Amino acid sequence: MNRRDFLRTAGGAAGGTAAASAGVVGPAAAAEGGGGGEGGGGGQPDFGGWLDDAPNFDSVQDMTGQGEVTVAVGGAANNNLSFEPAAVHVDNGATVIWEWTGDGGAHNVVHEGGNFESDLTGEAGFTFEQTFDEDGIYNYYCEPHRGSGMLGSVVVGTDYPSISAGAIQEQEPHEMGVPFQPHFVGIATLLATMMTLVFTFFTLKYGESAHTKGGNN
Repeated sequence: MNRRDFLRTAGGAAGGTAAASAGVVGPAAAAEGGGGGEGGGGGQPDFGGWLDDAPNFDSVQDMTGQGEVTVAVGGAANNNLSFEPAAVHVDNGATVIWEWTGDGGAHNVVHEGGNFESDLTGEAGFTFEQTFDEDGIYNYYCEPHRGSGMLGSVVVGTDYPSISAGAIQEQEPHEMGVPFQPHFVGIATLLATMMTLVFTFFTLKYGESAHTKGGNN
């Protein structure tokens, strides 16, 4: 193989490595663009950050299959300034009953969008109920204690805003502050290019040059 053919072959190998790397980055970029919070169909509910300030929220309580679901108003968490559970998932047509514990002062239940609102009271045993006939996410709060994180949410049915699986998987690598795939693909491409150049240099200097000299004699 002469020098020109060797360089052509080496250049093709480097180009192939770059093309393969581009093929890895492409799907990752597409996944990022596919974000969450789009449409329903089940999955992890997208509360849009509503429950971020609710100290007692850690998961959605699955209460599907029940015609009536009870939520405590003035629960023990957060110095009795909480709805317990903070978030429930119910079937379409189910009724949620909020029951006052009598702790934490006067509370009420106010839907963020104005669809329902209870009386403001601190009476133990007082109840307020709402039947949910449409799928979706219904965020609500206690007006006097909203700033203290007394927030709640009702997830209804299966057609509600949800976080896609792809969006959840993309969160962990980016916690490091560097996009995972582009970062390591760039390193791999750089190493492959350097190895090709080093191999080319030694082959031309110590391999083909002696062969060429012998052929000229």
